[in-house]
Order: sequence, then C-alpha cells, then structure tokens
Amino acid sequence: MPERIGFIGLGIMGWPMAENLVQAGYDLTVHNRTHSKAQRFAEKTGAQLAHSPKEVAESSDVVITMLPDSPDVQSVVAGEGGVLEGIREGALLIDMSTISPVVTRELASEVKKKGASMLDAPVSGGDVGAREGTLSIMVGGEEEDFERARPLFEAMGKTITHVGPSGAGQVVKAANQIVVALSIEAVSEALVLGSRGGVAPEKILDVLSGGLAGNRVMEVKREKFLSRSFEPGFRAELHHKDLGIALAAGREYGVALPVTALVDQMLLSMKKKGWGGEDHSALLRVIEDLSGDGTTE
Repeated sequence: MPERIGFIGLGIMGWPMAENLVQAGYDLTVHNRTHSKAQRFAEKTGAQLAHSPKEVAESSDVVITMLPDSPDVQSVVAGEGGVLEGIREGALLIDMSTISPVVTRELASEVKKKGASMLDAPVSGGDVGAREGTLSIMVGGEEEDFERARPLFEAMGKTITHVGPSGAGQVVKAANQIVVALSIEAVSEALVLGSRGGVAPEKILDVLSGGLAGNRVMEVKREKFLSRSFEPGFRAELHHKDLGIALAAGREYGVALPVTALVDQMLLSMKKKGWGGEDHSALLRVIEDLSGDGTTE
C-alpha cells in the first residue's frame, strides 16, 4: 500500500511542491496556518483537509513541512497541537524549510523519542523550480530514511543529494544561500555599471552568460532584472533570514564570511526601505540607490 503523505505549508514554494506530489499520484492530507489556502488547495486537487498539524500526523506515514523560519517549524512540530502530538511510531518527518541546523538537530532528537525519524531536506531553485519539479534538494539524516523518501523527492526535484547526518542539509543550504545572494549582488553591480556606461542591460546579460561569468542567477532572474518587476519568487526578507543562519553557522564553526555579512546588510536595508517583500533580485535596487537616482531601465 502506498504511503500516506501529509503536507504542511502551502506558500509560494509549498503549494507547487504539494501539487507535484498530487500529480505524481500521492494522496495528500494538507494543512496551512491560513486555513482558506489549504481549503482552496483541497478543492483544486482533491487532497484531504486537516485542521491541525497533529491531525496531519495522525493520518500520515510521512509528514512534509515547508515553512518560513525556525520558530515556525518549532511551533508546527513541537507546539500545542503539533506534529509530535500525532506522529506515529515508524513515521517519517521531512522538513523542507530552511532553518537553523541547531534547531533541526533538536527536533530530530524529539522525533526520535516518539519512535519516528526525521530528515532535513531544504531546497534550492525558487518558485520556478518548485512549479517545474526541478528543485535541488539537499538532505540530512539517515541513509535508509533518505531512500524511503527518494520517490517523494523525485516528484519535486531534479538534483537530489544525501549530504550527511541530521543538520547537514541545512548546512549545505546555508552555503547555497551565500552563493545565490552574492551572485545576485554581483550581477546587480555589473548591470548598474554597464548601464551607466551606456550599454543595454540585455546585452550585458547576453555577453556575461556566454563566458566564465555565466551563472544560473542571470538565467532564472533575467526577466526580473530587465523588467525591474520584482514580484517575489523568493522574498528578500527570507533571504536575509537565510544569511543570518549562514552567519550564525560561520560563528559556530569559526569561518570568516566577510562578503556574506556585507550582502546581509544590503538585504537588511531592503527591509528597512519597505522592499523586503520583493524578490531577492531586487538587490539591484540597492546598488542603484547607492549609485544615485538613475536606474538600469
């Protein structure tokens, strides 16, 4: 009998990820803190609707969470009416959020006390990867749990890698978020410099994409950079949260992250200017702001 899957967190990323699981043939039980969103998902896909994380866990062999931050995951998993109150022996919790490795290991320990197991499986690829089922998924936890979850991961992602024990997935995600943030910032500098020098932004991206400077940021975020329409695929305020996790890990492991700290401050300034809800590619606006009133338009 196929395993019963629970999914908690139907945001920008969670909704298409859960939808891909339904399309892959899995029966889902879903919950979202904004109940109306879960209701819409259930009406659209035929998924079962649960009124609490506990209820999801009680009806599921595998529970997947996709939430914004460490406190959210702690509340949903270990809070009143949470997953731990309903999880059954032998069940598997897969947290696909991006949170602190320390919190991950603490929750994995609590899950283990219930006779269940946990994987941390944060993702990269943004809303586009979530919709297209091409996410990169980095997984921490036991090998046998990873193999159990592999078919689910294959329904949501393309690059699926077991990176180590509990918490390792979150460490790799922190590294990923450093590279993405610094790449966006570097492309933003290049676009503003080139534009002020009289070169069309699309020409700059065309040329850079064909050489050593080419990267996925220029491919995936190209239209946002050119249109300067920054509807969120991944909100800047969430990337700021992620760099905070990376910087905390750097302190814990004694690793200097000087440029990460600088871009972290740029993302903070975006929040202070009211741009935190925009896509993280709106870092372009920070460079423009620092450079005067002109834009890359």
